[in-house]
Amino acid sequence: MNLINDWRIVVLLCLTLGLAPFVPEPHIWGKLKWIVGGAKGMQPIDWWDTIQHGLPFILLLRLLILKAMKGYNMRH
Repeated sequence: MNLINDWRIVVLLCLTLGLAPFVPEPHIWGKLKWIVGGAKGMQPIDWWDTIQHGLPFILLLRLLILKAMKGYNMRH
């Protein structure tokens, strides 16, 4: 089985790399608030950091979409 298709691995990545560091708030949450606020002052390293912490959630979203599409195709 491919690692990016393993639900357990993807959820573990979301809970660790995706949310770390946890204090004072999950890192990805702070980056997303920064982007929504206009991304003023963001450097290339901040964008890279956002991608790095966001990738597990993108993989999770991909798995959810694939599962939904599989269910949809089975009904039609």
